[in-house]
Amino acid sequence: MAHERKKVVCIEDELEMIELVKLILGRNKFEVTGAVGGEEGLKKIQELKPDLVLLDLMMPEMDGWEVYQKMKASEDMRDIPVIVVTAKAQSIDRVLGLHIARVNDYITKPFGPQELLDSVERVLNQS
Repeated sequence: MAHERKKVVCIEDELEMIELVKLILGRNKFEVTGAVGGEEGLKKIQELKPDLVLLDLMMPEMDGWEVYQKMKASEDMRDIPVIVVTAKAQSIDRVLGLHIARVNDYITKPFGPQELLDSVERVLNQS
């Protein structure tokens, strides 16, 4: 029996990045839905109830932290694991993300396909 494909929502303001994530995870049996920006991302999360959210931090209008706070404030979304995918590579951002905000993982761009895949599988196995 085939196991159900895990649903991932990728919230990102760059379409190339969404396509890259779809390519990497799609090949590995994940169903990836892209959302351009925070507002669209929150709508997609409510609509699809994904198993995981990949979240960019630096986006116009609504940044990733705002999206994350809205997710955590919502009963429907608070238990969905979040991996932050960002170009903000300073260790303080990582500490803030992992230990203060309690995101499930933190990947800095540019990342390798295996790094993304390992992170996604590790986080999904924990939840």
